Amino acid sequence: MKKLVVLSGAGMSAESGLATFRGAGGLWEGHKIEEVATPQAWHDNPELVLEFYNQRRRKLKLCDPNAAHLALAKAENRLSVTVITQNVDDLHERAGSSAVMHLHGELLKARSSIYEKDIYPWPDDLHLGDKCKRGHQLRPHIVWFGEAVPMMMEASVLVSNADVVIVVGTSLNVYPAAGLLNFAHESCQIIYVDPNPATVALPVTEITTIPEVATTGVQKALSHI
Repeated sequence: MKKLVVLSGAGMSAESGLATFRGAGGLWEGHKIEEVATPQAWHDNPELVLEFYNQRRRKLKLCDPNAAHLALAKAENRLSVTVITQNVDDLHERAGSSAVMHLHGELLKARSSIYEKDIYPWPDDLHLGDKCKRGHQLRPHIVWFGEAVPMMMEASVLVSNADVVIVVGTSLNVYPAAGLLNFAHESCQIIYVDPNPATVALPVTEITTIPEVATTGVQKALSHI
């Protein structure tokens, strides 16, 4: 089987009804990023941060995987598929994808505010007073702006071993994730799906661009493999 790595961003889940953080006016559901998605925000107003993610969690429960998620899951019948996603939702998993790496954390998990590897499934609201087994406050299991992305090394290895990379729903301007394409080997086939594709220059590979939304573009991308 060919090894397919999918790099998915917010545009992948937008068609399922989940807002992207680069929405109107640079706001995410009415909030500035620095108010709800940084370590400083957590320090200054943990109640606001917790409620923001509680609302995201409730919204996620009302959403379903879309045709793009389902197409990638079905592709496992003929390809070795790994999804590396910048999204924190579980729509890839619910669609049936068996290998999903979350670069920016997972909305349906919580972790200790002190011991970052102390992680718990957390499908419901998270409140002040909810603590880890060592007695420390739990926080959303999200990689906030200004925090290191712990899975980058593993992700770069996956991309370097891929025969095909599909990039979908991301502007390729958010680093460090945007730099993953630089690890693709010279003969790797790269397909970029986005209704407003960014200009991407790579030193050794060409990119096939499909200027469509995820639900139609992913299926077209898969037909090229």
